Amino acid sequence: MAHAAPTAPGRHFQATGTEHVSKGPLTRALLLGLVYGVWAAFMKRQTGPVDAGNVFYGILCGAVFAAIMYTLSQVGPRLMQELHAAAYGAFGGIAVGYLYSLADHSILRSCWVGLMVGIAIGLAAFYRYHMREP
Repeated sequence: MAHAAPTAPGRHFQATGTEHVSKGPLTRALLLGLVYGVWAAFMKRQTGPVDAGNVFYGILCGAVFAAIMYTLSQVGPRLMQELHAAAYGAFGGIAVGYLYSLADHSILRSCWVGLMVGIAIGLAAFYRYHMREP
């Protein structure tokens, strides 16, 4: 009978001080941050000419969005499922509500749209985490 050969102890070295960084969450955060930044710059422009202020505003909004999204993807799995879903819901609601406010809508309407989107994202995330995670 053929059996697997045992491995010698001490043969597998583990690097200390280095962390494995997955490219998936980082790529997703950067791409969605790019889309968010372009969208924010477009909404801030309000059919006027493109200037350096609009470009800088879009880059700033996209960078903040990407940083928060990447942080949520790294910290979120360590949270309870309910808190993880609520964090994504709050993040999505605030992001959409802010973009909606850039279109010169009232603050109450922007808050209402952000609240509804945040609840929908939070419920979808809650469902996903309870169906996929043990």
